[in-house]
Amino acid sequence: MALSDTAVRNAKPKAKPFKLYDLGGLFVFVTPSGGKHWRLKYRHGGKEKLLTLGRYPEVSLKDAREKRDAARIQMAQGLDPGQHKREQRAAQVEEVTGSFEAVAREWIAKQGPTWSAGHAQTLTTRLARDVFPWLGARPIGAITALELLTCLRRIEERGAIETAHRVNQTCGQIFMYAIRSGRATHNPAANLRGALAPVEASHHASITEPKAVGGLLRAIEGYQGHWVTRCALRLAPLVFVRPGELRQAEWAEFDLDAAEWRIPAARMKMKVQHIVPLSTQALALLREMRPLTGKGRYVFPSARPAERPMSNNAVLAALRRLGYGKDEMTGHGFRSMASTLLNEQGWNRDAIERQLAHGERNQVRAAYNYAEYLPERRKMMQAWADYLDKLRAGADVIPLRTVA
Repeated sequence: MALSDTAVRNAKPKAKPFKLYDLGGLFVFVTPSGGKHWRLKYRHGGKEKLLTLGRYPEVSLKDAREKRDAARIQMAQGLDPGQHKREQRAAQVEEVTGSFEAVAREWIAKQGPTWSAGHAQTLTTRLARDVFPWLGARPIGAITALELLTCLRRIEERGAIETAHRVNQTCGQIFMYAIRSGRATHNPAANLRGALAPVEASHHASITEPKAVGGLLRAIEGYQGHWVTRCALRLAPLVFVRPGELRQAEWAEFDLDAAEWRIPAARMKMKVQHIVPLSTQALALLREMRPLTGKGRYVFPSARPAERPMSNNAVLAALRRLGYGKDEMTGHGFRSMASTLLNEQGWNRDAIERQLAHGERNQVRAAYNYAEYLPERRKMMQAWADYLDKLRAGADVIPLRTVA
């Protein structure tokens, strides 16, 4: 006799579990605690088996009968409904554990013990920011080269060309791990050779690896040469202006109360006034210097005579004295260092370019935009100084900020 929904709903629990039968092997199993579970009794391969169909009332009587009928169709096709259900569940689990993000994090967990904490953090941050939001949930074996290229193009568009190449290299390693573990058959990253914009060759040797930057900053702190030169070395990474702009800095250009250094157009390469927001670290250094060089014209005067700025080779010679060769670091290299890392961290490309005082092709517009993005540049310069402090202290490399 067929069950009714009223009979199922009104069934009360007993001291022992019992069954209420419908037609075609379907029944509801009532537990002493009051749970009501749909089950289907069937035979396959000469053996009696049970298939769980869900819990009442989440699965109604009508739903249970539809599941029963679907199972009977599978049996008519020679399939085992229970085995088919297990295979579907396994496929769903595989879809989750076989997603790009799941495989990537598994690969990171396996490789992590051989990496520094800073490297692991940097790599994970890049993936979380630039890849996971778009490809993280995709089955890794289904991702195409075009999908990956679309992600890398987003990185290129913010000016982080080198980062785009690094992310592609990392993705390539993840795809190869997926191939070896049987979850992918091809490596789309390998098909993108030549598709990305080339990394521009640097004309000025520079250190851009965070750990190495920390080593350089510690070396500068320990510099035993001329005190004014040491101060110039300490300020250079904080302001990343051109070497000539740094060594010829004049006290009259600084407003320490407003935390600004305004370099006049006459001293700028592009002949446009340039504003350098000063971080608290830069201000502290300048206030430390002012009692000793503040009575003169130049912030970094020459030792002989003091009426002239320091030599254009002073910073370069100091770097050589610290053991950095011409193919490792230059005075101009502090600009490349800041440009690379700030772009990699996701700051507004235009704000970075404006802070670097790179040329504006429209010279009429250039005369009016020297203060462009100034509020964001102030935040960026302070975050940059704080980041350098962490690198100098040898802390794990962390992002300057979280990028939306």
